[in-house]
Amino acid sequence: MNQTVHNPEPYDFRQYDRIWQRVAPNLEPYPGMCAMSGVSPAAEPGMAGPAVPAQPVTPAVPAQPVTPAMPAQPVIPPQAGLLPGADANPCCMGTAAAEMLDVLTGYIEDAHSDRRAILALVRIAPGWARQRLRDIAAELGEQAKRLMAAHYLITGNCYRPSVAGTAPRPDRWCPALRERYHAAACAGLNYARSADDTNDPCLARLLNDLSAASYRHADALMRLLERGLS
Repeated sequence: MNQTVHNPEPYDFRQYDRIWQRVAPNLEPYPGMCAMSGVSPAAEPGMAGPAVPAQPVTPAVPAQPVTPAMPAQPVIPPQAGLLPGADANPCCMGTAAAEMLDVLTGYIEDAHSDRRAILALVRIAPGWARQRLRDIAAELGEQAKRLMAAHYLITGNCYRPSVAGTAPRPDRWCPALRERYHAAACAGLNYARSADDTNDPCLARLLNDLSAASYRHADALMRLLERGLS
């Protein structure tokens, strides 16, 4: 009679692992047995926490090549001819204005002459008119200075006006006022014409300012004459 031989079932060592996990959870019992069974204790439920995923490895960044510092460049001072304002032909008070040099020198002489004539008129003027005449004489002196400054800007040379003595004293008040009025009004007209003739914008503006000032002088002299005739 044949007898059937039953092979014993393989022993499950995992149950011992579970017991050790309850008794001493920080230990790994039977490390050799776990290796034999092919089961990791951490894989059993309730035995260990979830496995921490491996962190991705960041590839190393290659070092950037260091660019050597450039040596400091020496500071070269600009040449005198290249400095602002030293242009041989500037936009203002340049070649276009130089064409009016003879006219400017004539205006400088006229302004000084008119100033001397007004100061001579003060000596025969009534008391109420003298201060106004002195103011006009001072303004004529300022006009001459502005014209001399323009001459220097154009040429780089100082203009020396001719030296003249005191203007002769006029004999009569009203005829002298009439003469000074016409001189001031004609100066205003001539300045305006010269401003229209020049292509230099700065010189044109200066001449227009002097034209307006001369017309104001003519108006002031006319008011003095109106009072002198009354």
